[in-house]
Amino acid sequence: MRGGVARAVVPHEVPANVAVQAYIRPVDSLLTVLVRVPLESIRDVEFPLRASGALELTDPELGALLEEAATIWIAGYLRFFEAGEALGDERIVTTQLSIPSDRSFVSYEAALERIRAPRLDSAVELRPRQAFLDVELSVPIVDPRARFAVEPELAHLGIETISVLHLVLPDGEERVFQYTGNPGRVELDPRWHQAFFRFVVMGFRHILGGLDHVLFVLCLVLPIRRISTLIPVVTAFTLAHSITLAAAALGMAPAGLWFAPFIETVIAASIVWMALENILGVGLSRRWVVAFGFGLVHGFGFSFVLADSLQFGGRHLLTSLLAFNVGVELGQIALVAAFVPVLALGFRLLSAPRVGTLAASTLIAHTAWHWMTDRGATLLLYDVRLPALNPSLLPALLFWVALGLLSALAARGLNRLFTRPPSERAPAATSG
Repeated sequence: MRGGVARAVVPHEVPANVAVQAYIRPVDSLLTVLVRVPLESIRDVEFPLRASGALELTDPELGALLEEAATIWIAGYLRFFEAGEALGDERIVTTQLSIPSDRSFVSYEAALERIRAPRLDSAVELRPRQAFLDVELSVPIVDPRARFAVEPELAHLGIETISVLHLVLPDGEERVFQYTGNPGRVELDPRWHQAFFRFVVMGFRHILGGLDHVLFVLCLVLPIRRISTLIPVVTAFTLAHSITLAAAALGMAPAGLWFAPFIETVIAASIVWMALENILGVGLSRRWVVAFGFGLVHGFGFSFVLADSLQFGGRHLLTSLLAFNVGVELGQIALVAAFVPVLALGFRLLSAPRVGTLAASTLIAHTAWHWMTDRGATLLLYDVRLPALNPSLLPALLFWVALGLLSALAARGLNRLFTRPPSERAPAATSG
């Protein structure tokens, strides 16, 4: 108790879900940054409280405490760059408390006006868990028309932190970024090569970090183990997933909530299918056909990751799409390059290499079966209904018809490419 006013650390626990709103605008020689966070995401700062538990808005130390909170929990976790060069430390211009019903962060102008407005009336009963902390920061810059980047690290504010970041350019154009956690360095207006590099890395990490895709590639390699024989299989898989990845990234995939769990279920089923083929020793001579069919499904799976990230590509949509696909292919090549010699060496040490294929495929099938049943159970929770027959259904029908025709043409081209006279064919795949 100090001066008759109770003090409390707010809050006592890390909040489960935190929403951060922010605006960045270069004006003259300053980069103006406006940030709004829930006050409950600020910890270890003692705010003055009334006997009712509401914030004591008349306490003379409240302003200093809010600035301290903004410095420790917000400003210290934001880094800004101009034309690739790190900018100096940001300065806190002012702070403000806002009530739950305040909607001023719908625009930059309204947010700036709110932050610079007089403090809340002392009669307002505002509890810490209901309040917003609004902060205005400024960073010195050289050219307001330069290309800027930000590296926000505000994920510590909550168990799950979702941020919506607005860039307001000098000409009034606005770009919006939405992300969860810490997104790394975000180029607010990236050049094509910056977007390309970011998405190549993203695609590469995704294929290596997705265990279901890794097991699918392993199923492709297990019974073959020869690069020359794998080329048609990998090519077919690559072409197929490129088709559906591009279609989905351009907004031509179904928008229903059921679609993602459906695709994830089919991806698991594709691994089970490939593992069973390995166990039974069937379909190996034309494995590229199966790889092409399932590649169409996996492309939609890749698109779920890409969809939320295309915002970081700026104006370079097609470049980002191509780069992500390149990253996926590099990841697949890395997997094949790692699997083939390791499997060849391991199976060479076995007296019966076929046993190795059976054992590995059985383990993969067992794992993927559990994925398939779990994901299928999730899919059954959705109310999937056939769409009503009306004119609004026409674009979706045209999409699927076009996708089917494109896939058929691609499959026909692959068939001509991979079908050779017996004397020209590559050595047949073996199951041993």
